[in-house]
Amino acid sequence: MTAATPDAFVDDRLARRNALLLALAQALGGASASIVIATGPLVGYMMLDTDKSLATLPVSAMVLGTAFGTIPAGIIMRRFGRRAGFMGAALLGAFSGLLACYAVFQNQFLLFALACCLGGLAGAFVQQYRFASADTASDAFKPKAISWVLAGGVLAGVVGPQTVIATKDLFEPILFAGTYLAQAGLALIALCLVAFIRIPVPPRRSHAQAGGRPLRVIMAQPRFLVAVACGICSYALMSLVMTATPLAMIACGLTETDAALGIQWHVLAMFGPSFFTGNLIARFGKERIVSIGLALLAGCAVVALTGVELAHFWSALILLGLGWNFGFIGATAMLTDTYRPEERNLVQAVNDFLVFGFVAAASFSSGALLNVYGWSTVNILVFPFVVLCLGLIAWLVMAERKAVTTS
Repeated sequence: MTAATPDAFVDDRLARRNALLLALAQALGGASASIVIATGPLVGYMMLDTDKSLATLPVSAMVLGTAFGTIPAGIIMRRFGRRAGFMGAALLGAFSGLLACYAVFQNQFLLFALACCLGGLAGAFVQQYRFASADTASDAFKPKAISWVLAGGVLAGVVGPQTVIATKDLFEPILFAGTYLAQAGLALIALCLVAFIRIPVPPRRSHAQAGGRPLRVIMAQPRFLVAVACGICSYALMSLVMTATPLAMIACGLTETDAALGIQWHVLAMFGPSFFTGNLIARFGKERIVSIGLALLAGCAVVALTGVELAHFWSALILLGLGWNFGFIGATAMLTDTYRPEERNLVQAVNDFLVFGFVAAASFSSGALLNVYGWSTVNILVFPFVVLCLGLIAWLVMAERKAVTTS
């Protein structure tokens, strides 16, 4: 046993504590997003008088809020620390829930969309939970810490829908006003949880190193480029297919209940494997797990193209969730190899800005692609991006092996 082992144990004990707290907070933060996804279009439909085409705007506003909030989240936490940033975001999440509740009572559609956008801004900080869990972890525990936090999404998949069911009629006949009041309550509980995380400030560097390397130098690393590309493809392709699937199911004669149950299984497949994804990464390597995730995304498209029965849709959605889990968690773990402690906030924020920017684009384009070109085209689009990312991973592995042999 080496002399470094006790220190590693102490560090990982703190990392386990932080990861557990952040996983619970993730369950609540993720629940807020699922509440908007489940009820936002319905609220919009009820508020709009004639043109119902904007009913999904609240969900799109939330996604855009997350995309636009990633860079400010990184800057704020770099300046004031993780805990302060997370606590401030939880307060913003509570405010957005209260504002949405008020907008529902007043039947103000644009105000409701604004509230959802503010919730998305708070969600940008929630997306940083997975990175924060790795801040105090050893290299061996980092993938497990990330997967623990994302496992909180399993609870979110239960907390969100159950909150909607329990509170939608709280202020009857005004539907869903109670749901957004409850959303504010969930954010306040998350505030109490993140108040107890402990992430030390990175060690002070010399003046020349205080800000870390220039961002262009970090982004020029092959591993950074491949990690971001795989993260973008895993998340954006998942969003593209997931958003279109319920519409495609209804168009094929299936019911809204069939679609809702399919999405439920999809969410469980997204977050359920997180309990062991970290162990798989530690055993088989990040690149291999990302490759398996990409292959599962391609498998989803294959199943979807073979038929339009209920079993095809549900099986495709499960494969889609599994592929996202392996691909996105693996890509996140790859990204942690590319930055120094003093660089982490900026690099993580840039990564999330890129990822959620493309996710927003995929969310906006999914319905139009389905309506104009059909369900088959949506799924065929998966293959070129999967092949591209697999090619990038192969190139990275060969380049790094060559660098080791020549050094």
